[in-house]
Amino acid sequence: MNRYMQEKWSWIEGTQGIRSQLMDVLSDADLAFSPGGQNMTLGALCREVGEIEYSYIQSLKTFKQDWSYHNTEAGLESDVSRLKTWYQTLDDEMKATVSALADEDLTKTIDRGGYNMPVEMQLDVYLQALLIFFGKATVYLKAMNKAAPKQIEEYIG
Repeated sequence: MNRYMQEKWSWIEGTQGIRSQLMDVLSDADLAFSPGGQNMTLGALCREVGEIEYSYIQSLKTFKQDWSYHNTEAGLESDVSRLKTWYQTLDDEMKATVSALADEDLTKTIDRGGYNMPVEMQLDVYLQALLIFFGKATVYLKAMNKAAPKQIEEYIG
Protein backbone atom coordinates (compact mmCIF):
# COMPACT_ATOMS: atom_id res chain seq x y z
CA MET A 1 0.00 0.00 0.00
CA ASN A 2 1.41 3.39 -0.96
CA ARG A 3 1.96 6.27 1.44
CA TYR A 4 -1.02 8.29 0.17
CA MET A 5 -3.43 5.43 0.81
CA GLN A 6 -2.05 5.03 4.33
CA GLU A 7 -1.94 8.70 5.27
CA LYS A 8 -4.57 10.60 3.27
CA TRP A 9 -6.98 8.31 1.44
CA SER A 10 -9.48 8.49 4.31
CA TRP A 11 -9.94 12.21 3.55
CA ILE A 12 -11.06 11.46 0.00
CA GLU A 13 -13.18 8.48 1.00
CA GLY A 14 -14.83 10.48 3.77
CA THR A 15 -15.58 13.38 1.44
CA GLN A 16 -17.03 11.02 -1.15
CA GLY A 17 -19.17 9.67 1.68
CA ILE A 18 -20.49 13.16 2.36
CA ARG A 19 -21.51 13.34 -1.31
CA SER A 20 -23.46 10.11 -0.77
CA GLN A 21 -25.21 11.70 2.22
CA LEU A 22 -26.15 14.65 0.03
CA MET A 23 -27.60 12.34 -2.60
CA ASP A 24 -29.62 10.56 0.11
CA VAL A 25 -31.56 13.77 0.87
CA LEU A 26 -32.33 14.53 -2.78
CA SER A 27 -35.29 13.38 -4.85
CA ASP A 28 -35.48 13.09 -8.61
CA ALA A 29 -37.69 16.20 -8.58
CA ASP A 30 -34.98 18.14 -6.71
CA LEU A 31 -32.54 17.46 -9.53
CA ALA A 32 -34.67 19.56 -11.90
CA PHE A 33 -34.28 22.65 -9.70
CA SER A 34 -32.32 25.66 -10.94
CA PRO A 35 -31.97 28.85 -8.91
CA GLY A 36 -32.42 30.80 -12.15
CA GLY A 37 -30.24 33.02 -14.24
CA GLN A 38 -27.43 31.20 -15.98
CA ASN A 39 -27.26 28.47 -13.33
CA MET A 40 -27.58 24.85 -14.38
CA THR A 41 -30.01 22.46 -12.75
CA LEU A 42 -28.94 20.65 -9.60
CA GLY A 43 -28.89 17.44 -11.63
CA ALA A 44 -26.50 18.98 -14.15
CA LEU A 45 -24.28 20.11 -11.26
CA CYS A 46 -24.32 16.54 -9.92
CA ARG A 47 -23.43 15.19 -13.38
CA GLU A 48 -20.62 17.74 -13.63
CA VAL A 49 -18.97 16.64 -10.37
CA GLY A 50 -18.95 13.07 -11.70
CA GLU A 51 -17.31 14.25 -14.91
CA ILE A 52 -14.71 16.07 -12.82
CA GLU A 53 -13.97 12.90 -10.86
CA TYR A 54 -13.64 10.98 -14.12
CA SER A 55 -11.11 13.56 -15.34
CA TYR A 56 -9.05 13.19 -12.18
CA ILE A 57 -9.10 9.38 -12.41
CA GLN A 58 -7.87 9.51 -16.00
CA SER A 59 -5.17 12.04 -15.07
CA LEU A 60 -3.80 9.58 -12.51
CA LYS A 61 -3.60 6.93 -15.21
CA THR A 62 -2.19 9.06 -18.05
CA PHE A 63 -0.43 11.86 -16.12
CA LYS A 64 -2.31 14.37 -18.24
CA GLN A 65 -5.47 16.27 -17.26
CA ASP A 66 -8.19 16.18 -19.91
CA TRP A 67 -11.47 17.97 -19.24
CA SER A 68 -13.20 16.93 -22.48
CA TYR A 69 -15.21 13.98 -21.10
CA HIS A 70 -18.95 14.55 -20.77
CA ASN A 71 -21.32 11.82 -19.68
CA THR A 72 -24.11 11.78 -22.26
CA GLU A 73 -26.16 9.00 -20.67
CA ALA A 74 -29.78 9.99 -21.26
CA GLY A 75 -31.64 10.86 -18.08
CA LEU A 76 -28.63 10.56 -15.77
CA GLU A 77 -28.97 14.04 -14.32
CA SER A 78 -32.64 13.52 -13.48
CA ASP A 79 -32.27 10.23 -11.58
CA VAL A 80 -30.76 10.17 -8.07
CA SER A 81 -30.37 6.39 -8.09
CA ARG A 82 -28.43 6.38 -11.37
CA LEU A 83 -26.19 9.21 -10.18
CA LYS A 84 -25.44 7.33 -6.95
CA THR A 85 -24.60 4.16 -8.89
CA TRP A 86 -22.33 6.13 -11.24
CA TYR A 87 -20.60 7.86 -8.32
CA GLN A 88 -19.94 4.48 -6.67
CA THR A 89 -18.40 3.17 -9.88
CA LEU A 90 -16.20 6.28 -10.12
CA ASP A 91 -15.24 6.10 -6.44
CA ASP A 92 -14.27 2.43 -6.79
CA GLU A 93 -12.18 3.23 -9.87
CA MET A 94 -10.52 6.17 -8.09
CA LYS A 95 -9.60 3.96 -5.13
CA ALA A 96 -8.25 1.20 -7.38
CA THR A 97 -6.24 3.71 -9.41
CA VAL A 98 -4.70 5.40 -6.37
CA SER A 99 -4.06 2.03 -4.71
CA ALA A 100 -2.14 0.88 -7.78
CA LEU A 101 0.29 3.81 -7.58
CA ALA A 102 3.72 3.18 -6.10
CA ASP A 103 5.22 5.71 -3.68
CA GLU A 104 7.51 6.87 -6.51
CA ASP A 105 4.44 7.58 -8.67
CA LEU A 106 3.20 10.09 -6.10
CA THR A 107 6.06 12.42 -7.04
CA LYS A 108 5.45 12.18 -10.78
CA THR A 109 3.82 15.20 -12.36
CA ILE A 110 0.54 15.58 -14.16
CA ASP A 111 0.34 17.95 -17.11
CA ARG A 112 -2.64 20.19 -16.42
CA GLY A 113 -2.40 22.04 -19.73
CA GLY A 114 0.26 24.64 -19.18
CA TYR A 115 1.54 23.71 -15.76
CA ASN A 116 2.48 20.52 -13.99
CA MET A 117 1.35 19.29 -10.60
CA PRO A 118 2.69 16.37 -8.54
CA VAL A 119 0.29 13.42 -8.27
CA GLU A 120 -0.11 13.89 -4.53
CA MET A 121 -1.10 17.53 -5.00
CA GLN A 122 -3.46 16.50 -7.82
CA LEU A 123 -5.29 14.31 -5.32
CA ASP A 124 -5.48 17.23 -2.88
CA VAL A 125 -6.96 19.41 -5.64
CA TYR A 126 -9.52 16.69 -6.42
CA LEU A 127 -10.55 16.81 -2.76
CA GLN A 128 -10.92 20.58 -3.07
CA ALA A 129 -13.11 20.10 -6.15
CA LEU A 130 -15.49 17.99 -4.05
CA LEU A 131 -15.60 20.70 -1.37
CA ILE A 132 -16.35 23.33 -4.03
CA PHE A 133 -19.19 21.13 -5.28
CA PHE A 134 -20.63 21.03 -1.75
CA GLY A 135 -20.42 24.82 -1.56
CA LYS A 136 -22.41 25.10 -4.77
CA ALA A 137 -24.89 22.42 -3.73
CA THR A 138 -25.65 24.21 -0.46
CA VAL A 139 -26.82 27.25 -2.43
CA TYR A 140 -29.30 25.02 -4.27
CA LEU A 141 -30.47 23.38 -1.04
CA LYS A 142 -31.00 26.73 0.66
CA ALA A 143 -32.90 28.06 -2.35
CA MET A 144 -35.16 24.98 -2.13
CA ASN A 145 -35.56 25.40 1.66
CA LYS A 146 -34.11 21.92 2.03
CA ALA A 147 -31.83 20.92 4.91
CA ALA A 148 -28.32 19.82 4.07
CA PRO A 149 -26.83 16.70 5.64
CA LYS A 150 -25.26 17.40 9.05
CA GLN A 151 -21.66 17.05 7.86
CA ILE A 152 -22.20 19.54 5.03
CA GLU A 153 -23.79 21.98 7.48
CA GLU A 154 -20.82 21.59 9.85
CA TYR A 155 -18.03 21.74 7.26
CA ILE A 156 -19.45 23.99 4.56
CA GLY A 157 -22.27 25.95 6.18
